[in-house]
Amino acid sequence: MDKAVTVLVGTTKGLFLLRSDADRQSWRTSGPMCGGWGINHALGDPETGQIWAAGGGNFFGAGVWRSEDDGETWTLSKLADGEMDEWMRSDPETAKVLGMEPTPPGPFSGEVDALWSLGRANGTLYTGGKPGMLYSSRDDGQTWDRVEGITNHPTRDAWTPGAAGMTLHSFVSSPNDPKRMWIGISAAGVFATEDGGATWERRNRLSNAEACGHHHHPAAPRDGETGHCVHNIQSGGGDLLYQQNHHGVFRSRDGGRSWDDVTEGLPSTFGFPIAVHPGQPETIWTFPLNGDTAGRFPPDASAAVWRSRDGGDTWEACRNGLPQETCFFTVLRQAMAVDAQSEPGLYFGTNSGSVFASLDEGDSWDEIARHLPTVLCVETVTEV
Repeated sequence: MDKAVTVLVGTTKGLFLLRSDADRQSWRTSGPMCGGWGINHALGDPETGQIWAAGGGNFFGAGVWRSEDDGETWTLSKLADGEMDEWMRSDPETAKVLGMEPTPPGPFSGEVDALWSLGRANGTLYTGGKPGMLYSSRDDGQTWDRVEGITNHPTRDAWTPGAAGMTLHSFVSSPNDPKRMWIGISAAGVFATEDGGATWERRNRLSNAEACGHHHHPAAPRDGETGHCVHNIQSGGGDLLYQQNHHGVFRSRDGGRSWDDVTEGLPSTFGFPIAVHPGQPETIWTFPLNGDTAGRFPPDASAAVWRSRDGGDTWEACRNGLPQETCFFTVLRQAMAVDAQSEPGLYFGTNSGSVFASLDEGDSWDEIARHLPTVLCVETVTEV
């Protein structure tokens, strides 16, 4: 029996929750939550009703908001201070008039600017941030520790930032072996651990390097590697991984030890998100954009989610219900997700404040929210 779905929508002005009825035909929106922070990623636990939202920036600092009652109330675990904290401590009287008061310094102030990703494995909550930091919590986000295997990685001095800085934006884990995890850092690439995060191996090698000679961009594949500006990674289960890169879509069948370029058939080599069907790991979706310096909107200003049913070997455009003229929105790296229904729904959000949903694997689309702030992330929670 199908159950209600909540779509977690992180935006530049806080977190919004889109709640459905059981048949996902009616949606109601609540928010903004999390103090107006920019929320780069959110995660929910349907069994406990807990929701986490990670974000921040130069003004607010970096932190993870946590709700234990399905979004009714929130508490903030501050990892690092921002400009606001310095101002409140220097002028506490004005802060008091505005209903604000200084708080103790965040434990990682000066080393992390904002948080970009969340993930869970083996009872541990993880959050990734900028510049290229990973933290873990064993008490559901109340307190945090550095993952030193990333902080002190031997290749760290060679990492370079992407356009949004050196962000750790993707975290996936193996459902069968929680000690196996993968992260994506722009622009350092994909890293994997087999021992629960103690040590990490950099995994960017191409398995079909001869197919990648048509790129000339600095971020493009070269020297037998995919290119380190990975935009998003997702797991198909086991050793099957997918990534949307700055210059193409790539598939790995060996846990990231080697990658196949599966971009052929798509209208461009540039995009941000990728999503995987929860029960059919060869079915994937992505949202190509026209190019990094060409405006970053759908090719020909005509929106389409592109679907593959064979792991990226072939692709087809899914356009029904999406704007086909003068469409200039962008879909960002964390802004596409799939729910856990028996017939899963697919969702994506835009920087123009819309959220679209498909209940038939992309064949048709409906706009379930509009006029939100810029959408930074979309995730789902399916009622137990």
